[in-house]
Amino acid sequence: SIASADMDLNQLEAFLTAQTKKQGGITSDQAAVIAKFWKNHRIKIHESLINQSRWDNVLKNMNWRVDMKSQSRHIDQINTPVAIVEMELGKNGQ
Repeated sequence: SIASADMDLNQLEAFLTAQTKKQGGITSDQAAVIAKFWKNHRIKIHESLINQSRWDNVLKNMNWRVDMKSQSRHIDQINTPVAIVEMELGKNGQ
């Protein structure tokens, strides 16, 4: 729950204090080790969780425009707006 909540140091301290007060919880020494580890590795853990939660492909670029037909075989299709969307997908992290 520390990682999924992306706790800052104040939140972590409150959480670990509560865990040390629980019956069968962690010791103060264990809390100190967890706090030190989280302080040193929080950003890496957060980035790893984000990368694991993404889909295989990510949107790298997107272009769009709206065209109006000026000529057509059928008169009812003239001046009809047509949206054209181009999306470039790529693998996560590439």
